[in-house]
Amino acid sequence: MRETGRKFKDEVYGQFARIGKAVSSPKRLEILDVLCQGERTVEVLAREAGTTVANASRHLQILRSARLVECEKRGLFVTYRLADQAVCDFFHGLRRLAENRLAELDAVVHAFMTRPEDLEAIDRASLLERVRDGRVVLLDVRPSEEYRAGHLSGARSVPLRELAHRLAELPRVRQIVAYCRGPYCVLALEAVEILRARGFRASRLPDGPPEWRALGLPLESPDNGIQSRSPRVEESP
Repeated sequence: MRETGRKFKDEVYGQFARIGKAVSSPKRLEILDVLCQGERTVEVLAREAGTTVANASRHLQILRSARLVECEKRGLFVTYRLADQAVCDFFHGLRRLAENRLAELDAVVHAFMTRPEDLEAIDRASLLERVRDGRVVLLDVRPSEEYRAGHLSGARSVPLRELAHRLAELPRVRQIVAYCRGPYCVLALEAVEILRARGFRASRLPDGPPEWRALGLPLESPDNGIQSRSPRVEESP
């Protein structure tokens, strides 16, 4: 019986280790983070992770072998998605563990993300109230396909790459709050820099849709048949 029990434990923990091996690469963790926003093609994942399509494909195959992602061929392109929401929950649990245990992570964040806009606390409930009554314009600066997959209630889509050309759409008398994929995404930081340089009152919301989903806060998704409600943003007389 002792020998049988030992073999059982070795095999069980060996299966657990498959997940650990699959997420032992920084690039694969970044790919999971992007897939928490919604499904993506290999080409898009390669661009977002700053790697080649061939390398992204190899990372995805490792994640797929651990049953963390699934894929589907659509015409000439292969699209990947998380196997289920539990994978995103696992990723965020791993991130929280690192935040709680690794002082080195704090040092990295402090070195790269200590601008004034990162220090401004934004209360989620009051933010939603201010968005609803038009006092705040909430900008989703992620790519448009991520916005369609799910966005914060009342947000309008202005992808970062389009922001400089769409400033005329934004009211200068309202506060603007930009968000992207979460606390370690830099798209909103870059958006705030652009907006402040042009004279807008802008700040960054560290949360992204996965953080709000985890808290049970409202998300909207036109792709899922839920109409997005944009706040009024007319200039004051």
